[in-house]
Amino acid sequence: MLTDAPSNNAIDCGGFTLSKNAIKVLESRYLKKDQNGQCTETPADLFRRVADTIAGVERRYGAGDEAARHWSERFYRLMTSGDFMPNSPTLMNAGREMGMLSACFVLPVRDSINEIFDSIKHTALIQKAGGGTGFAFDELRPTGDYIKSSGGTTSGPISFWRAFSEATNAIQQGAFRRGANMGMMYIHHPDILKFLHAKQDLSQFTNYNISVKVTDAWMGEFIEDPDSPHVVRNPRTGQAYLLPRELDIWKYDVRSLIPVDCVEPPPDAAGAYYTTPALCGAIPAEHAGKVYTKRDIWRIIVENAWKTGEPGVVFIDRINAKNPTPHVGRIEATNPCGEQPLLPYEACNLGSINLGKFVLDACTPEARVDWDRLRDVVHASTRFLDNVVDANNYPLPEIERMCRENRKIGLGVMGFADALFMLGVPYNSDEGVEWGEQFMRFINDEAHNCSEQLARERGCFPNWKGSHWQTRHNRLMRNACCTTVAPTGTISIIANCSGGIEPMFSLAFIRNVLRGQKHGDKPLVEVNETFRRVAAQRGILSDELLERIAREGTLAHIDEVPDDLKRVFV
Repeated sequence: MLTDAPSNNAIDCGGFTLSKNAIKVLESRYLKKDQNGQCTETPADLFRRVADTIAGVERRYGAGDEAARHWSERFYRLMTSGDFMPNSPTLMNAGREMGMLSACFVLPVRDSINEIFDSIKHTALIQKAGGGTGFAFDELRPTGDYIKSSGGTTSGPISFWRAFSEATNAIQQGAFRRGANMGMMYIHHPDILKFLHAKQDLSQFTNYNISVKVTDAWMGEFIEDPDSPHVVRNPRTGQAYLLPRELDIWKYDVRSLIPVDCVEPPPDAAGAYYTTPALCGAIPAEHAGKVYTKRDIWRIIVENAWKTGEPGVVFIDRINAKNPTPHVGRIEATNPCGEQPLLPYEACNLGSINLGKFVLDACTPEARVDWDRLRDVVHASTRFLDNVVDANNYPLPEIERMCRENRKIGLGVMGFADALFMLGVPYNSDEGVEWGEQFMRFINDEAHNCSEQLARERGCFPNWKGSHWQTRHNRLMRNACCTTVAPTGTISIIANCSGGIEPMFSLAFIRNVLRGQKHGDKPLVEVNETFRRVAAQRGILSDELLERIAREGTLAHIDEVPDDLKRVFV
């Protein structure tokens, strides 16, 4: 029954309990299996396997067996208590032959056929182990541009993007989970119209999120004069163009565009293509009113985002202003979910703290946060993630070098909506925003305090000299980055909490997270446990109520629910 308490809807796993939904996810994706697909380990075995592997790194830094056992037990309790959960590849692969523990990668896509297909091969190596990949496709020359080696013309970045997408489709058939990607393109690439419309057909590029990279210069010009012409530039030659309005979006190529002179010089020999081109003088009179303006491009972005949810907008200059290692390289893409900007060949391992676990006297007037225990878990989780950098088996030597030299980790949160429920705070309130700021400021500060302590014990990350940590902050740091906020799609199911910092879109719903798995479709019925407990205390819990919530998605129109619960459980 939907009204069953968690203890009646769970399985004992060596002294702790997991919900049946968590068991389904673990059995489908995470637990070791034999050649017949039968699980050969229990969830308790999985968490012990992960804890032992990650704690084993302590010996590399001089710890004895007793200290390593201490950290193994500490890491085991972090996970089995539901306080913290690492990203899926760590759960899947730690202590196993594959050994790849990172979730997020960015790969370069260079403008040559060999390098393009090298990146596709590298994508396969990463995704077969459960990693996700991000790409910037804007270095590729535009459709119709000249190819010196053959004397022909190129089919353009969208056609190569399709090859990346099909590779992911093939890989995911035998992988632990569906492949995920991020595709990005500068707003001033000549093929930007094709890129912005690429996902209007929802059957295309289904394994990709897409985002358009907007520069500060473009945004400033748009705000100052929205009807100024939109100028694009060939990344190969530096030639600038205007986009005629009569273009057929799917058939045009660079030869269809209107060449113009620009203020900026063409890209340098290294292929820099970062600045938005600006017209040198006024638009030619014969083209006035006949070319795409910045307002037109922005409208396309907004309308497509409203219709399909994409593209996203990435303010790339803002990201690079916060790049902690600008002396190492420029950031041009993020991981698939967008929370982790990374350098080419860089990866990041993530983990999330379940905030709902730190609310004392939940759902009472005395509800409060146990900040001391949260601090302890932040420090243990930061140490865990730093150890993952060393325990990781990287799929490429370029990735291993970049990761070991920057040592980026991403400690985040999940269960934020649950924590607000327990504190009696509406998610859609100023107080809810203030709690979000308070939680993340505390976690960010404590993660950096722990990273500084680890730097004193183990040394700074190798690229520390020249980084912002040296030049701006003069602070020792073990990790170039420490925190992020991931969506936590499946690990939040394992931890039985709300995902990331997202609101609960419904207090009861059907989740089809395992759709497409070789085990068949397995819809998971989910009911928010905090609401279930409060509704039971108030005497209003029933299967009929939960079914109506799942159907309507809200409490707003259900008369039997008291107004104070409607205010909090939004």
